Amino acid sequence: MAGGAAAALTGLVFVAMSLNLEAIAKDATHRHRAIGTLTGFTAAFMICALVLMGDQNYQAVGIEWLIISGIAATIYVNGYVQAIKIGKSSVGLRPYRLMVGTFLYIAEILGAIMLTLGNITGVYVVAVALISLLAFTITGAWLLLIGVYVEQHSKK
Repeated sequence: MAGGAAAALTGLVFVAMSLNLEAIAKDATHRHRAIGTLTGFTAAFMICALVLMGDQNYQAVGIEWLIISGIAATIYVNGYVQAIKIGKSSVGLRPYRLMVGTFLYIAEILGAIMLTLGNITGVYVVAVALISLLAFTITGAWLLLIGVYVEQHSKK
């Protein structure tokens, strides 16, 4: 269910971004947020797709989850830090958003490590972190679109 939702949301966000492509391409802050948003949705979809593959044990699932969430976390943190440094769009560029997103990715990474090491509690940790990250990424997509809208209408 989460993978299907992530795939559908990725498509919707991609369409919304393509309708505002010029504004996103011109503003490095918007570009970094767009990359982070698409990465979050794509990572959730990939994790869910890989978990559904047959003939895997919990260790394989944990390793897959760890690798994908680690890559997604790196892209998210780097992009957000770059967006804060550039600071053109003030919409949603707050340190607490960076902290919450980073915390959720770390929870996902720690849960994947727990699962890989045989602790079944890791499944619950990664599941809660993944669902929370989906909700968090939805708010990031909304802030991206609001940032583009504010920028476009402040010039008029």
